[in-house]
Amino acid sequence: MKLAILGYGKMGKTVESIATSRGHDIVYKTSDDIDIDRLKKAEIAIDFSTPEAAYFNITTCLEYNIAIVSGTTGWLNRFEDAVKVCKLQAGKFLYASNFSIGVNIFFELNSQLAKMMSGLKGYDVKLKEVHHLEKKDAPSGTAISLADHIIKQTEYTNWSYPPEYSKNSIPIEAERKAGVFGFHDVTYNSDIDTITISHNAKSREGFAHGAVVAAEWIFKQHDGVYSMKDVLQLNSST
Repeated sequence: MKLAILGYGKMGKTVESIATSRGHDIVYKTSDDIDIDRLKKAEIAIDFSTPEAAYFNITTCLEYNIAIVSGTTGWLNRFEDAVKVCKLQAGKFLYASNFSIGVNIFFELNSQLAKMMSGLKGYDVKLKEVHHLEKKDAPSGTAISLADHIIKQTEYTNWSYPPEYSKNSIPIEAERKAGVFGFHDVTYNSDIDTITISHNAKSREGFAHGAVVAAEWIFKQHDGVYSMKDVLQLNSST
C-alpha cells in the first residue's frame, strides 16, 4: 500500500516502523497542515493526529478518494458528520477508539460481562483509566467505549467524568502518570464481593500494529464505514 501518516508523533513513528516492516510504502507523513498534492500520492491514510485536526484530516482524505483509518480520540462530537461525508463520497472510513487487538477482545469481554450482570441487583459498576502525561483528552476514548457498551446491556443511561456516583450513571476515573501506555479496568462492586476485568498495554506497538492491520483490511474492502469488530470478525451484539 501507498500510505500517508497524519500525525507524525510517537504513535505515527511507530506506525511507520511497523508498516515499513510489512512492506508498505510511506509516501507522506506530517504533523502540520495537509499538503494536498503530497497526500494525493497515497492510497490510504492512518490518522493519529489531534482532536482539533482529526475531522479535517478524515474528510479531506474521503474527498480525495483516499481510504482513512483513524485512532484519534476527543473529536467524536463530529463522528456522524464524518460518516455522512464518507457515504456521500462513497469512501472507506474506519475509526477505532483503540486499535489494540487485545483491547478489542477486552471490549467483547466487557460487553458479555455487562450482559451477565444486567439482571443482578446489588452491584455498582465503575471504570478507571490511566494514561501517559502527554494524553490530551480525558476520559480516554477506550473508557468511553467501555461505558457505552455497558449502557447498551444494562439499565445505566449515561457515564460521568469527573465521576459522579448515582444510580443511572457509570463513573469514570482518569489518571495521568509518566510511562503508562494505557490501563483500563471495569469493576462491579457489591457488599459481598468485587468483580474486576482489566487490560494493560505494555507499549505503543499493539496500537500501531492494529492500525496497520486495519489499514490492510479496509484497503481490500468496498466503500463503507467500518470498525475493528469488522476487522477481527467479532460478532457479538454490541
